[in-house]
Amino acid sequence: MTEESKKHALTNAEKQQRYRERQKAKGKKEMRGYLTKEALTCYELIQEQTGWSDSIILSNAIRLTYAAYKNGQIGLLNNWLNENDL
Repeated sequence: MTEESKKHALTNAEKQQRYRERQKAKGKKEMRGYLTKEALTCYELIQEQTGWSDSIILSNAIRLTYAAYKNGQIGLLNNWLNENDL
């Protein structure tokens, strides 16, 4: 590896770090995980139909799940997902 390519990789890492720091300063939290086959199918359909980014899909999924929980509908939601193989 040349000195120039090492410098370039470091610059990208620094840019990514600054981006993550700005997001944290805005009160955002990074979440990572792996999707099941069923969840990936749902993700692809949602993304295709809405054009939403990963962040928006994840944020809305958590908010909708919380709304179902707060309204006593979490069991109904889980049953529907199981009955529809999702």
